Amino acid sequence: MSQASQDTASPEQPAAAPPAETAETQETPAPEAPKPVDVAKIKNILEANDSARMRMWLSICSRCGLCAESCFFYLAHDKDPKLSPAYKAINSIGKLYRAKGEVSREFLESLEDIIWGQCTTCKRCSMYCPFGIDIASMIAVARAVCYSHGIVPDGLARTTDNILRTGNQMEMATEDWVETCDWMAEEYGEEVHGLEIPVDKQGADYMYTVNPREPMYYPQDLGMAAEIFHLARLNWTVPSTGWDATNLAMFAGNKAVATIPVKNMYDKALELGVGAIVITECGHAFRSAKFEGPYFVGIPGGRPPVPIIHSVELFRDIIRDGKIKLKHKFKHKVTYQDPCNVSRNGGLWDVGRELVNLLCEDFVDMSPNKEHNHCCGGGGGYIPMGPSYKKRRMISGKVKADQIKDTKAEYIIVPCHNCFDQINDLNKEYELGVKVVSFKEIITELMEIPPDMIPPEEDEEEALEAQEEAMEEVSEEANQEGSEVEGR
Repeated sequence: MSQASQDTASPEQPAAAPPAETAETQETPAPEAPKPVDVAKIKNILEANDSARMRMWLSICSRCGLCAESCFFYLAHDKDPKLSPAYKAINSIGKLYRAKGEVSREFLESLEDIIWGQCTTCKRCSMYCPFGIDIASMIAVARAVCYSHGIVPDGLARTTDNILRTGNQMEMATEDWVETCDWMAEEYGEEVHGLEIPVDKQGADYMYTVNPREPMYYPQDLGMAAEIFHLARLNWTVPSTGWDATNLAMFAGNKAVATIPVKNMYDKALELGVGAIVITECGHAFRSAKFEGPYFVGIPGGRPPVPIIHSVELFRDIIRDGKIKLKHKFKHKVTYQDPCNVSRNGGLWDVGRELVNLLCEDFVDMSPNKEHNHCCGGGGGYIPMGPSYKKRRMISGKVKADQIKDTKAEYIIVPCHNCFDQINDLNKEYELGVKVVSFKEIITELMEIPPDMIPPEEDEEEALEAQEEAMEEVSEEANQEGSEVEGR
């Protein structure tokens, strides 16, 4: 047996003898018995994922260690061998398969720290494995096993419950979503004349979907997107349902619930007859909608029913094709964060840089970058796992903090909400002194508003209001005088 398989809890069921009964134990209430393990349920999950690829991955690893240097957890913890991707796979999914699912609850509980606390499923290690072993997919199966027994970080469990009840991770009511759209249309309509946020428009070219954190906490994101789409004169809409593009149930390990937001999105797009679904500046939402979602809902061939476009792609097309004119380029030194699920797992690393260079004068890249860029440490469900995971997020995120610091950039453009929150936290923790911004913020700062979309001047509006008030006063005075005449 290898050292890797000896250092964690044994998967076998413990056979401890019952303690001797004493006066003290009689007076003290017995601790609650651990919940039983449903071995049949575990076996079903393992068998459902027992593909030729999984069997090959489990048998082919040569323990070469080449994956270790690829992992930011390993690098941030003084190259602790227990944090190498191979070790984590061997001691989680490897042991589950070797034991054929016959494991103890103690063992399952020991996996929580490995599969959620030490891995963001960023897939960087797969690029460096000489055999192409997809350790992230293996960890995902271990997550599904643990979730089936209620072993999951509380934050992820809550968001999964919210999706089950309401169809979105923030449990936001449809009325509140639509009201937020109307509110932002009114607010940003003061800056761009004629701006609307159309809801459930039939036959639109684009159906824009968001991260629920936007309408809940950052509604300005929705307003800025509306400004960009309006100035570009796009035929677009937002859906009243199926608007949540995120899918934290995918990271929690609950495939049944992970199907819900994807199906809601696809169904609404087909109902409205839209040309494409646009994903907000979010990484895992793009991965869920374009790559994982079709398999969740059982679409043959694994292709979504309508094209999926990330905001980075649409913004690039808008600026490149001159649909929005820029007053000038952004003059501060910027760097760019490659979200794992936009760049490495989404293939948009060059598209992101093309957009950065269209917008900015002084761009300096991180090293490594593009598909080789390190995970920021906020993905894989880490951000919604909550405060109890923040300290380890900050420790493991030092690799990303050092990358940013080395660029000496003043701004970092981050097209993903989880990256955005994580890098803001790293910015404070490591005193990086950078400003974290989205593409929407940069574009709306630089864009030139066409003459026909410039709102009426305030003085003209005030003059019109004063004129109307004066006319009302004259009318009232005339009515009063008429009443007095009639009274006489």
